[in-house]
Amino acid sequence: MDRWREMDVLVAVVEVGSFAGAGRRLGMSPPAVTRAISMLEQRLGVRLVNRTTRTLSLTEAGHRYFESARRLLAEMEHAEQDVIGRATTPSGALAVTAPVTFGRLALAPMLAAFLAAHPRITASLVLVDRVVNLVEEGIDVGIRIGKLPDSSIIARRVGEVRRVLVASPAYLEKRSEPQSPSDLAHHTIIGFTGLMSSRELTLLENGKPRSIPVRPVLEVNDASAALLAAEAGHGITSLYCYMAGESIRSGRLTPVLPAYWPDPAPVHVVYPDSRLLATKVRAFVDWTAPRLTAELTRLSAQSDHTT
Repeated sequence: MDRWREMDVLVAVVEVGSFAGAGRRLGMSPPAVTRAISMLEQRLGVRLVNRTTRTLSLTEAGHRYFESARRLLAEMEHAEQDVIGRATTPSGALAVTAPVTFGRLALAPMLAAFLAAHPRITASLVLVDRVVNLVEEGIDVGIRIGKLPDSSIIARRVGEVRRVLVASPAYLEKRSEPQSPSDLAHHTIIGFTGLMSSRELTLLENGKPRSIPVRPVLEVNDASAALLAAEAGHGITSLYCYMAGESIRSGRLTPVLPAYWPDPAPVHVVYPDSRLLATKVRAFVDWTAPRLTAELTRLSAQSDHTT
């Protein structure tokens, strides 16, 4: 069995999650898949896959080999398509990820329009409030808000968003509006764990970031729940501007301590580093980036409307 086929088998085993499933995908019997993995491990002199009767997992060496193998196979496929003239038309399945609220408000409608303009592409949208490992989870493109510690990805900046503090007019009338960050110790805080996982608020004082310890009376892992609780008058919460912008514009929420809000966080479109970028990925990035920039500007303007 040649090395390309061995790579293909390993990638199929990992992506499908079983030897039998990989066999069905590749038209091979489960014993043949097992032999292929064993031959690959024997040739490399290292175990790649830990398998039991119920589960399988990659070793550390297996993770490294899998990532390299999948990238090489994708590059080979792209090269072949380019030779036969099919790579000029974007096609195939595209996996995209984004933070939950941003994805729902901004990216989902945009993705639907992109697919209408590119009928040979299908897509799956994964909305999660965590940093996704694009390679390990089989994601083609992601939207990331904040710093980018991962140097193995390509990033294209499309804008920025601000963290805002907000509360309902009724709450501020009842409790009086805080005048400085230290006043927050005497207020009811609603914590959105996506931005307050350490139970701290980062604000600016004298131009420098300062961490303000808080004790939320309610913590939620969904921005919409925090937003609704704040609109109902239950306290002050910290959200990104695109989450609270419409509520601020309509008067359901009021900005709190806007002079102390932290500097904006960058927003990037990211994708795995590869010498040959899949046509579907390039098409999505080029089509989406300017539209995301315009949408971020619009959403940010809503929160700035009253500040």
